[in-house]
This record gives sequence, C-alpha cells and structure tokens, in this order.
Amino acid sequence: MLIRERILEDIKTAMRAKDELSRDTLRMMRSDFGKEELALGKDLDEDDVMRVLSRGVKTRTDSATQYEEGGRPELAEKERREIEIIERYLPKGLSEDEAKAAVAEVISELGASSKKDMGAVMKTLRERHGARLDGKLASRLVASALS
Repeated sequence: MLIRERILEDIKTAMRAKDELSRDTLRMMRSDFGKEELALGKDLDEDDVMRVLSRGVKTRTDSATQYEEGGRPELAEKERREIEIIERYLPKGLSEDEAKAAVAEVISELGASSKKDMGAVMKTLRERHGARLDGKLASRLVASALS
C-alpha cells in the first residue's frame, strides 16, 4: 500500500477513535501533498511524498525548538507528538556511522578531493539514500571529508 493510501486509511481510523492529534496531523500532511502537487504541476510519486513528510518533520522540529526557547513547553510537546506521528510513514534514517560510510563510499567512487566536488557528492548521496539521509548531516560530513 502506498504511503498516501495508508495516511488516508489512518485518518479514517483516527476519526473513529476520536484521536484528534493524529487526525489533524495527517490532514495537514494530506494538505501539504496537495500544495506540493500544485507547485510541481504533477501527481506526487513516493519520493515526493517522502520529501513532503521529511519537510513536515523538519518544520515541526524547528517549531518545537522555538517554542522551548519562548517558554512554551506545552506547544513544543505537541510538535514533538506530531513528529512521532509523521515518522511512522518515513523509512528509518541512517545513523551517523552509516552516513559517514555512505559519504566515504561516494567520495571514493567519484574521486572527489576538494570542496568544488561537494555538489556532485551531495547529488549522488540524495539519489542513493533520499529521505533516509539527513541533508544537514550529509552536508557537514561531506564538508569535513573534503576539507
């Protein structure tokens, strides 16, 4: 079953269970899918769906941090619970050690040796690992490996 189909089924299940947080979070993601389709001008494939879900996690992580800094721990907790709901649909991310190994492998294959090669390395990493590899982590690892 495709991720979008699972989300639609889970919205119905959340409605029956009167689980407002899950229902609302999944509805927001469904809305984000529609916005992304309009922006791209095409139906989303699974990679596009993963990207939208990953963006949702990133946005909520940033919001939770800002709420904590602003003295609103109850709102930060709500954001973290929304992250848990969204992460059910994302593949397990690469650990830092796995990411280091992936970066080393791509650098070796491409023969990258300087910061000029960073774009090619990052592109190859995105193609191979997609949403499983955190972009900030990959960027940091590639930059330190090529410096």
